[in-house]
Amino acid sequence: MAASKPDSSSGRFSYDGLERAMHEKARLGMLTSLMAHPDGLLFSDLKDLCALTDGNLNRHLKVLQDEGLVEVWKGTKHNRPQTLCRITPEGRSRFLEYIETLEKVIADAAAAARAAPSPATARILKGLSPA
Repeated sequence: MAASKPDSSSGRFSYDGLERAMHEKARLGMLTSLMAHPDGLLFSDLKDLCALTDGNLNRHLKVLQDEGLVEVWKGTKHNRPQTLCRITPEGRSRFLEYIETLEKVIADAAAAARAAPSPATARILKGLSPA
């Protein structure tokens, strides 16, 4: 999903490039960690970096695997089970597109925040109180 301008039929602040699979806080942290470690991370290292429990990390890894964003390799080292988590080439590409969309969100939010409220806004709010 490329970060593109919304067409005229969609809302100005509708960001199609924000993929739900990536947008959850834990998964965003996991993908960021894996992007910084292209050779992959052991399950325990990824768990520590993202401050997740074994169960939470497993659940989020499953979502990311189902989306084709990460791959999980299981094996043994010194007779101990090892699980290696790695971002896929597709995951890397989609994550970079996702980051581009986030940058657009930030730029749009900053521009909207800097914009002076119009005089019409004061008329609309007159007589209203916060809920």
